[in-house]
Amino acid sequence: MLLMLAQWLSQDVRGFGVINYITLRTVLAAMTALIISFIAGPSVIRWLAAKKIGQAVRQDGPQTHLVKSGTPTMGGVLILISIGVTTLLWGDLTNRYVWVVLIVTLGYGGIGWYDDWKKVVYRDPKGLASRWKYFWQSVLGLAVAVYLAFSSTVPAQMQLIVPFFKTVSYPLGAIGFVILTYLVIVGSSNAVNLTDGLDGLAIMPVVLVGASLGLFAYATGNAVYSKYLFLPHIPGAGELAIFCAAMAGAGLAFLWFNAHPAQVFMGDVGALALGGALGTIAVIVRQEIVLAIMGGIFVVEALSVMVQVGWFKYTKKKYGQGRRILLMAPLHHHFEKKGWVETQVVIRFWIITMLLCLVGLSTMKLR
Repeated sequence: MLLMLAQWLSQDVRGFGVINYITLRTVLAAMTALIISFIAGPSVIRWLAAKKIGQAVRQDGPQTHLVKSGTPTMGGVLILISIGVTTLLWGDLTNRYVWVVLIVTLGYGGIGWYDDWKKVVYRDPKGLASRWKYFWQSVLGLAVAVYLAFSSTVPAQMQLIVPFFKTVSYPLGAIGFVILTYLVIVGSSNAVNLTDGLDGLAIMPVVLVGASLGLFAYATGNAVYSKYLFLPHIPGAGELAIFCAAMAGAGLAFLWFNAHPAQVFMGDVGALALGGALGTIAVIVRQEIVLAIMGGIFVVEALSVMVQVGWFKYTKKKYGQGRRILLMAPLHHHFEKKGWVETQVVIRFWIITMLLCLVGLSTMKLR
């Protein structure tokens, strides 16, 4: 909105033309989202507490988590409001990629909201049945995948780009692209959700990975930089830097309230939405493999659950009694069971994510 206003005003006052620069709007978007979340945060937390929208804690989890029962959840609403308002203010509303990412974010946020609502109303930590959650995630993920596949304008949009190599890419075709896009969006959404189990554990990696993807988006959307860095040039992708900056700003402000001991939890409304947004951005800028590298913590957390469940079912069928590889899944709970305190797990996972993001960013030049 403000971009359109600035473009109109620049016809008479040339100084407003500076708003056209993506770099300036990216900085302003981060600051705007940060300020909105900081200002609205206390009011949202008080409202959630007044409505008794508190977290239900698993009885089979670490005993140290029992004190968290009743802590306001669904705080992801604060993040989504900040991102939505900021993107509408500073983003180019004629850019289709902006709307695609917004729709995925709010759509997955809606699924998460209903899941959290069931947990709160019925005091059931399981929430919405997994089959129904997966079904609606799949519907939205496939719809976006099909739209992106049939609206592509350059050949690079239908290729799988291999990092660290200048010219190595694999043509996917429409069907391959749809399958890959579906897996990336739905997979990243669930991976972030599985990671969101400790105070501040998920939101900081989301901020780091989101900010890194913002750099890829800016470079990919710029014809000069993309050519210099041997990245695919996707016209219009640069506007996603605005969204990434808003996500980073809103996430940092949320961390202020989510740091241990947390005043509010993100809930599925935030985790599913942010994960879906990261996956969608990675698909648009053609950096699916880089997303897996930078979001390595999310990948490992998801794999830990898959391996644990698969091994338990296999051993139960073969031996009559299920066995576990980890003390508890997801992986962060395993380390808690091993004796790590919550803050140790969180900060060490943050450090790993920082290193992985640096590795991911290095692929921009190491080609």
